[in-house]
Amino acid sequence: MADYTPRLRALYKEKIRAALKEEFSYKNEMMVPKLEKIVLNMGVGEAVSDSKKIKSAHDDLMAIAGQKPVITKAKKSIAGFKVREDMPLGVKVTLRADRMYEFLDRLTTIAMPRIRDFRGVSGKSFDGRGNYAMGLKEHIVFPEINFDKVDQVWGMDIVICTSAASDAEAKALLKHFNLPFQN
Repeated sequence: MADYTPRLRALYKEKIRAALKEEFSYKNEMMVPKLEKIVLNMGVGEAVSDSKKIKSAHDDLMAIAGQKPVITKAKKSIAGFKVREDMPLGVKVTLRADRMYEFLDRLTTIAMPRIRDFRGVSGKSFDGRGNYAMGLKEHIVFPEINFDKVDQVWGMDIVICTSAASDAEAKALLKHFNLPFQN
């Protein structure tokens, strides 16, 4: 298993790095932007009234990511939302290296085509430092989730962090990874 390389990592090493080096005329290989991490986050607001929801979201995110998520807790008490300090409110996981490339591959080739009325992701969701954020309304588009056993459908945030210096460089990098942009 040690000689296995994810498809997108091999593609990056063989083609994408050279294409970006030529496109932005970098002086050396180390200047070429690369993926650093992908953070998946599920906010489970219903956990305020039912603590079993957080366990369900935890298990679903573990199936999607392939590694154990962290349960996020409230920092402050907010009476209006019936939230107390340290109450579990969501789950998140950070993917790096091979798992990150595998997740991006599943996201672009399997999950996105399963989204209803999908016309591509927004090209404006960059933060100015080369990171891209997007959201999914339903976590059930991933094949790891058994639709019959889902008790509730949650949305999830996906943040793709790159080493790119600008949004244009990050967008070019993600386009090479076949992320379908609208504009």
